[in-house]
Amino acid sequence: MTASTTLSIDRLGRRGDGVARTVEGQTVLVPLTLPGEVVTGEIRDGRIAAPAIVTASADRVAPPCPHYADCGGCLLMHGSDGFVARWKADSVLTALAAQGIGATIAGIATSPPRSRRRAVLSGRRAKKGVTLGFHARQSERIVDIHSCHVLRPAILAALPALRDLVAAGASRTAELVLTVTEGPAGLDLAVSGGKPLTPALSQTLAAVAEAADLARLDWDGVPMTRRAPVQRMGRAQVIPPPGAFLQATAEGEAALRAVVRHALKGAARVVDLFAGCGTFALPLAETAEVHAVEGLAAPLAALDQGWRDAHGLKRVTTETRDLAARPLLADELQGFDAVVIDPPRSGAAAQAAQLAALRDGPTRVAWVSCDPVSFARDAKRMIEGGWRMDPIHVVDQFRWSPHVETVTVFRRG
Repeated sequence: MTASTTLSIDRLGRRGDGVARTVEGQTVLVPLTLPGEVVTGEIRDGRIAAPAIVTASADRVAPPCPHYADCGGCLLMHGSDGFVARWKADSVLTALAAQGIGATIAGIATSPPRSRRRAVLSGRRAKKGVTLGFHARQSERIVDIHSCHVLRPAILAALPALRDLVAAGASRTAELVLTVTEGPAGLDLAVSGGKPLTPALSQTLAAVAEAADLARLDWDGVPMTRRAPVQRMGRAQVIPPPGAFLQATAEGEAALRAVVRHALKGAARVVDLFAGCGTFALPLAETAEVHAVEGLAAPLAALDQGWRDAHGLKRVTTETRDLAARPLLADELQGFDAVVIDPPRSGAAAQAAQLAALRDGPTRVAWVSCDPVSFARDAKRMIEGGWRMDPIHVVDQFRWSPHVETVTVFRRG
């Protein structure tokens, strides 16, 4: 039997695990802990998987969710709201400091509990029945959830019908992936990994869609639409492709959009890079002409149709382009007054290099990021190119998770 080891937690790592060191200097990861806590447990493969708390932090709280000890959806519910907010802000500053960048935090906007309008669930069918929920920590095992403190009530109410869907449409060997999004017309559900459609399965799925009052059910690319699953983006109404990316909460989207709109106020021509379905492009089109660039054609088609159906918007043009492989060049950017960019977690290194090379054209770049490390790398390139960075707004729409988003403005001249 391996003896227990007593350690003190120094800090939290990027993924929310406590980080401690043994007397021999070995780094040990300890989940569900907070800085300053003393814990004991058995070290295996550099982790204490089931720590016992010897001395608790003053920031420790009782997690309200019954699934918290097992579910991997939330990792920081044992920390007070104030601690989590400070830690997320500090994680942004730490990533920037690693690149030699000093910064200030303008504020943090945290989405309330039960506000997640978009989630990706996993489902399996076995002899003992259906399992539907999120993966356990550090595991492919699915934790069966019956309540959740992050999901919107409408999604929770649909869980029984979604279990029926998994029971009918999942094979014994495959995992279903269910991307569910709430919108004004109801729930929009995209399922992948299911059985091939047959007349009998189609009839069952139609009954599930009726029971859950789904606006749309997409089964591995085959849509069953009962109502147009619109999402509002400014004055426009957009029908996103099945499973399309949207900001996780309406509150988080509003916080990001408010900073972007204020930063780009007065711009007559804006280019929106990684535009998606139009989260920023369509609201900005109320006062500016917008050129929206995105690597996927389907979201741009939805954006374009939303613009055409709306009233009172200025001209919006679209361009399908892989900005990682083919960023807009400096001379292509010169015809715009301002830029908004919202890249994936990998960031936008190639595009940052082109923006850094600008000497004419846009004087403001509103930069939205969902990863502090890639953002810090790109921010360094921008600053080296002569841009000045405003204070950073932190947006926490993945409450109780290590995930954090930011939005700031770079200015030139």
